[in-house]
Amino acid sequence: MLRNRSPLAPQTRRIRWINQTWLPLVCLLMVTSSCTKVPVTGRRAFNVIPESQAIALGADAYQQSLSGARLIRSGPEYEMVVRVGRRIAEISGRSDYNWEFSLIDDDDTVNAWALPGGKVAVYTGILPIAQDENGLAVVMAHEVAHAIARHGSERMTDQLAVQLGGVGLQALLNEKSAATQNLILSAYGVGSQVGVLLPFGRAQESEADHIGLIYMARAGYDPQAAIGFWQRMAQVGGGQRPPEFLSTHPSPDTRVRDLRGWMPEALAEYEKAKR
Repeated sequence: MLRNRSPLAPQTRRIRWINQTWLPLVCLLMVTSSCTKVPVTGRRAFNVIPESQAIALGADAYQQSLSGARLIRSGPEYEMVVRVGRRIAEISGRSDYNWEFSLIDDDDTVNAWALPGGKVAVYTGILPIAQDENGLAVVMAHEVAHAIARHGSERMTDQLAVQLGGVGLQALLNEKSAATQNLILSAYGVGSQVGVLLPFGRAQESEADHIGLIYMARAGYDPQAAIGFWQRMAQVGGGQRPPEFLSTHPSPDTRVRDLRGWMPEALAEYEKAKR
């Protein structure tokens, strides 16, 4: 028995052919165009958040974070933070960033963070662990590495792209609500009691360790100071690391082992910087 063909059948087949043939290519193009190359490591990172928007959000979040803080604007500690920050900024390859460096007067907070666009803050609570300018360079280079590698935006992509979809994500990024600001603060670990340890996962922490080690060496700071710093950092709170550290960060032994593995590369950069 012959079946009557619907007049829409050829059109339906064409649509199906287009979907099967071109849609995967379009998706591949979107993924490829959303991939960025991370400095130093060369890793390809998937990120759907435009950097211009991340920088705008970072500037807003920076002002929000500093609005209620006690800022130190003079003195040797402040001058050290600015000096170290500027030296790292100079070798970062991001002269397009509007770099700013702040020292927050809070001895109880062992923290440092950097937001997109070169907004960096250090709490006085981390200075005793840093001990000196080399130790501070470990802290600031590590945090700058997170910002330049766009780890926070990568986290936001992972958390939101699937949940909200492209339209919802774009709408969220375009608004300047408290929820949006809190989102980027959380993504970059601002406000964590041990912010330099808590906000990112193991892979991102390791990558920031690697990039930060190279950055501090290129800025003329002895990269070997990183090993002592992280050993001291592991003893914060009497060596009782919080559960987040245990679940999302390299163990101190792993961290030091990795740093030693990258050390020849860093020392070569350090020797170049001293010439």
